Amino acid sequence: MKKIKSVFHDIGFSKSESAALTFKAEVYSKIIRVVKTKKISARELEKILDVPQPRISELLNQKLSGISIEKLLTYLEKLGITASAYFKSQKAS
Repeated sequence: MKKIKSVFHDIGFSKSESAALTFKAEVYSKIIRVVKTKKISARELEKILDVPQPRISELLNQKLSGISIEKLLTYLEKLGITASAYFKSQKAS
């Protein structure tokens, strides 16, 4: 079975940290794709997500350190996307 490499793991994050950061990046990426596909302006996004302009600016400028994965999932839901997850057992090394 082919192992999936993670840039986060490559730069020194633990396996669990890497998995969490990868998941967060994937959710963020989906939010941005929806915003671009639907051509949602920053002003419209403020109203849809019910957050102030500075938070929208952080979101659109990839400043995610202060945004939890739970908050990103809430944003995704407000944009009309339901998230789901799958879990996979790992073989012992």
